[in-house]
Amino acid sequence: MAAGRLIGNFCLDLLYPRRCPVCDEIVVPTGKIICKKCLDRLVPVQGPRCFRCSKPLMKAEDEFCYDCGGKPHSYNRGIAVFSYGSVLAKSLYQLKYHNRKEYGVFYGKYAARYAEKQIRKWGIEALIPVPIHPKRLAKRGYNQAELLAAELSKHSGIPVNSKLIIRKKKTKPQKDLTIQERQNNLKKAFK
Repeated sequence: MAAGRLIGNFCLDLLYPRRCPVCDEIVVPTGKIICKKCLDRLVPVQGPRCFRCSKPLMKAEDEFCYDCGGKPHSYNRGIAVFSYGSVLAKSLYQLKYHNRKEYGVFYGKYAARYAEKQIRKWGIEALIPVPIHPKRLAKRGYNQAELLAAELSKHSGIPVNSKLIIRKKKTKPQKDLTIQERQNNLKKAFK
């Protein structure tokens, strides 16, 4: 059984070679999920973090980052595996807009590896992916948040509940908006 799966995976890698989620190049050697040079470029957040959003802090005695210190948020706590920079931004863009669903699997596995302990500590009962509008889902074919949640669930055992929140309003893409516009954009978008 295991030998058959190995042969099947080998054949799939030959026909559809795996691409690195960071640089989008074909991963060598076969069977790896990220290329060696990019593994060093994608460094998980370590050290002191913002209590609310998980961004790295300059000083260990600070509780909040500059963004979270004086602004209200619609959530109490979050955890980030990686800092959002140009390398990650390009990769997530590929996941969302260029059908790189396998990148969601990669990031879900990493989230499970680096954040599972904290998630368990919080006593999370379910993973609830942010839904996308049905028209956007039909166009894209998948919800990247559901892909991440499914992979995190597979490794953590925490169930995914995709039916708890429904997107009722089609909104503008958040990537082109300011912080204030983002908050206004999402008002009354969910039920």
